[in-house]
Amino acid sequence: MSKRKKRFIAGAVCPKCQAKDSIMLFILEGIETIECADCGHTQQQLESEQQSKSGDMIGLFKPE
Repeated sequence: MSKRKKRFIAGAVCPKCQAKDSIMLFILEGIETIECADCGHTQQQLESEQQSKSGDMIGLFKPE
């Protein structure tokens, strides 16, 4: 079993429970995924949907 490296996104708000600073970002099987540490809500974004204009940017996630 391998551990996934999860990073909290400062200032992010969960689209489901509206909790602030509870969103974690990680890559799961090549798919950028966010998860709320408070309510467990998850969303995924395929690599083809990600837009990166800079090497410093991890990705742009557009919640539904």
